[in-house]
Amino acid sequence: MQKFYKVFLIVFIVIIAINTYAIDWNSEITSEDNVKFLISIACGLLGVGLLFILNTWSKIGAKK
Repeated sequence: MQKFYKVFLIVFIVIIAINTYAIDWNSEITSEDNVKFLISIACGLLGVGLLFILNTWSKIGAKK
């Protein structure tokens, strides 16, 4: 993995961790206060997935 991808991987993991910590676990998970954190966690997970796809594509392109 290139340094560029590693930096973004760390950023996305930190975003997911902060938002997981910020969720109010005593209230309902789909409450209005928690939904903004859930959306941010989902975006972080999507970013991690896209990061691995881009990394795989760069490896495939480098072999040719």
